[in-house]
Amino acid sequence: MTTGAEVPEALTVLAAEVLEAARARGDLIATAESCTGGLVAAALTSVPGSSDVFDRGFVTYRNTAKSQMLGVPFWLIERHGAVSEDVARSMAGGALTHSDATVAVAVTGVAGPGGGSAEKPVGLVHFAAGRRDGPMEHKRMMFGDLGRAEIRTCSVECALRMLRALF
Repeated sequence: MTTGAEVPEALTVLAAEVLEAARARGDLIATAESCTGGLVAAALTSVPGSSDVFDRGFVTYRNTAKSQMLGVPFWLIERHGAVSEDVARSMAGGALTHSDATVAVAVTGVAGPGGGSAEKPVGLVHFAAGRRDGPMEHKRMMFGDLGRAEIRTCSVECALRMLRALF
Protein backbone atom coordinates (compact mmCIF):
# COMPACT_ATOMS: atom_id res chain seq x y z
CA MET A 1 0.00 0.00 0.00
CA THR A 2 1.29 3.47 -0.82
CA THR A 3 0.38 6.62 1.01
CA GLY A 4 1.40 9.16 -1.61
CA ALA A 5 4.01 10.50 0.80
CA GLU A 6 6.93 8.44 -0.48
CA VAL A 7 10.12 10.34 -1.18
CA PRO A 8 11.32 10.18 -4.81
CA GLU A 9 14.41 8.00 -5.20
CA ALA A 10 16.59 10.86 -6.46
CA LEU A 11 15.82 12.86 -3.30
CA THR A 12 16.49 9.85 -1.10
CA VAL A 13 19.90 9.43 -2.73
CA LEU A 14 20.67 13.13 -2.22
CA ALA A 15 19.43 12.98 1.38
CA ALA A 16 21.69 9.98 2.02
CA GLU A 17 24.68 11.96 0.70
CA VAL A 18 23.81 14.86 3.02
CA LEU A 19 23.49 12.56 6.02
CA GLU A 20 26.76 10.76 5.28
CA ALA A 21 28.61 14.08 4.92
CA ALA A 22 27.12 15.35 8.18
CA ARG A 23 27.97 12.07 9.91
CA ALA A 24 31.58 12.28 8.71
CA ARG A 25 31.91 15.75 10.25
CA GLY A 26 30.00 14.97 13.43
CA ASP A 27 27.27 17.47 12.55
CA LEU A 28 23.58 17.49 13.46
CA ILE A 29 20.94 18.85 11.06
CA ALA A 30 17.76 20.87 11.66
CA THR A 31 15.21 22.04 9.14
CA ALA A 32 12.82 25.00 9.23
CA GLU A 33 10.10 24.65 6.63
CA SER A 34 7.10 26.58 5.48
CA CYS A 35 5.94 25.87 1.91
CA THR A 36 7.48 22.39 1.91
CA GLY A 37 5.50 21.40 5.00
CA GLY A 38 8.14 19.04 6.38
CA LEU A 39 9.15 17.40 3.10
CA VAL A 40 12.85 18.19 3.61
CA ALA A 41 12.72 16.47 7.00
CA ALA A 42 10.79 13.60 5.40
CA ALA A 43 13.49 13.16 2.75
CA LEU A 44 16.22 13.08 5.39
CA THR A 45 14.36 10.69 7.67
CA SER A 46 13.46 8.37 4.78
CA VAL A 47 17.08 7.19 4.97
CA PRO A 48 17.61 4.41 7.52
CA GLY A 49 19.93 5.45 10.34
CA SER A 50 19.23 9.17 9.96
CA SER A 51 18.46 9.57 13.66
CA ASP A 52 22.14 9.88 14.54
CA VAL A 53 22.45 13.00 12.34
CA PHE A 54 18.98 14.54 11.97
CA ASP A 55 18.14 16.48 15.14
CA ARG A 56 14.71 17.95 14.36
CA GLY A 57 12.47 19.71 11.90
CA PHE A 58 10.30 22.75 12.44
CA VAL A 59 7.21 23.06 10.24
CA THR A 60 6.19 26.69 10.61
CA TYR A 61 3.51 27.24 8.02
CA ARG A 62 1.78 30.19 9.66
CA ASN A 63 3.55 33.44 10.50
CA THR A 64 2.77 33.05 14.20
CA ALA A 65 4.46 29.64 14.16
CA LYS A 66 7.59 31.20 12.63
CA SER A 67 7.67 33.66 15.51
CA GLN A 68 6.70 31.24 18.29
CA MET A 69 8.85 28.25 17.30
CA LEU A 70 11.83 29.88 15.61
CA GLY A 71 11.89 33.34 17.15
CA VAL A 72 11.43 35.13 13.83
CA PRO A 73 10.57 38.71 14.83
CA PHE A 74 7.00 39.46 13.78
CA TRP A 75 8.03 42.94 12.64
CA LEU A 76 10.43 41.27 10.19
CA ILE A 77 7.57 39.30 8.68
CA GLU A 78 5.38 42.42 8.53
CA ARG A 79 8.13 44.49 6.90
CA HIS A 80 9.47 41.96 4.35
CA GLY A 81 6.76 39.31 4.16
CA ALA A 82 7.08 35.65 5.10
CA VAL A 83 8.45 34.87 1.65
CA SER A 84 11.67 36.86 1.80
CA GLU A 85 15.41 36.54 2.22
CA ASP A 86 15.27 38.12 5.67
CA VAL A 87 12.68 35.67 6.98
CA ALA A 88 14.45 32.65 5.45
CA ARG A 89 17.70 33.68 7.15
CA SER A 90 15.90 34.26 10.45
CA MET A 91 14.16 30.87 10.18
CA ALA A 92 17.47 29.05 9.66
CA GLY A 93 19.07 30.97 12.52
CA GLY A 94 16.10 30.16 14.73
CA ALA A 95 16.39 26.47 13.90
CA LEU A 96 19.99 26.56 15.08
CA THR A 97 19.09 28.51 18.23
CA HIS A 98 16.21 26.21 19.18
CA SER A 99 17.95 22.89 18.52
CA ASP A 100 21.16 20.99 19.10
CA ALA A 101 21.93 21.17 15.38
CA THR A 102 25.18 22.52 14.00
CA VAL A 103 23.73 23.08 10.50
CA ALA A 104 20.27 24.16 9.37
CA VAL A 105 18.30 24.89 6.26
CA ALA A 106 15.12 26.95 5.90
CA VAL A 107 12.54 27.13 3.12
CA THR A 108 9.77 29.71 2.66
CA GLY A 109 7.86 30.33 -0.54
CA VAL A 110 4.65 30.44 -2.53
CA ALA A 111 3.80 26.94 -3.75
CA GLY A 112 0.41 27.90 -5.18
CA PRO A 113 -1.81 27.54 -6.92
CA GLY A 114 -3.06 30.69 -5.16
CA GLY A 115 -1.44 33.12 -2.79
CA GLY A 116 0.91 34.76 -5.26
CA SER A 117 1.16 38.43 -6.14
CA ALA A 118 2.94 40.54 -8.74
CA GLU A 119 5.78 41.09 -6.26
CA LYS A 120 5.84 37.50 -4.97
CA PRO A 121 4.42 35.19 -7.63
CA VAL A 122 3.62 31.50 -7.30
CA GLY A 123 6.88 29.58 -7.59
CA LEU A 124 9.02 32.10 -5.68
CA VAL A 125 10.97 30.34 -2.91
CA HIS A 126 13.66 31.66 -0.56
CA PHE A 127 16.19 29.35 1.08
CA ALA A 128 18.80 29.89 3.78
CA ALA A 129 21.38 27.44 5.06
CA GLY A 130 24.30 27.77 7.38
CA ARG A 131 26.41 26.46 10.20
CA ARG A 132 26.12 27.53 13.80
CA ASP A 133 29.65 28.95 13.56
CA GLY A 134 29.55 30.32 10.03
CA PRO A 135 27.81 32.56 7.52
CA MET A 136 24.23 32.03 6.40
CA GLU A 137 23.88 31.41 2.67
CA HIS A 138 20.76 32.54 0.82
CA LYS A 139 19.24 31.43 -2.44
CA ARG A 140 16.21 32.84 -4.26
CA MET A 141 14.58 30.51 -6.75
CA MET A 142 11.75 31.10 -9.18
CA PHE A 143 10.14 27.78 -10.10
CA GLY A 144 7.38 29.42 -12.15
CA ASP A 145 4.05 27.75 -12.68
CA LEU A 146 5.22 24.14 -12.41
CA GLY A 147 2.33 23.29 -10.11
CA ARG A 148 2.24 22.93 -6.35
CA ALA A 149 3.67 19.40 -6.08
CA GLU A 150 6.56 20.10 -8.47
CA ILE A 151 7.41 23.43 -6.79
CA ARG A 152 7.59 21.65 -3.46
CA THR A 153 9.70 18.79 -4.87
CA CYS A 154 12.11 21.24 -6.52
CA SER A 155 12.31 23.14 -3.23
CA VAL A 156 13.25 19.99 -1.33
CA GLU A 157 16.00 19.26 -3.84
CA CYS A 158 17.36 22.81 -3.57
CA ALA A 159 17.31 22.67 0.24
CA LEU A 160 19.17 19.35 0.27
CA ARG A 161 21.76 20.68 -2.19
CA MET A 162 22.30 23.72 0.03
CA LEU A 163 22.82 21.45 3.02
CA ARG A 164 25.22 19.29 1.01
CA ALA A 165 27.28 22.37 0.14
CA LEU A 166 27.86 23.05 3.84
CA PHE A 167 30.07 19.95 4.23
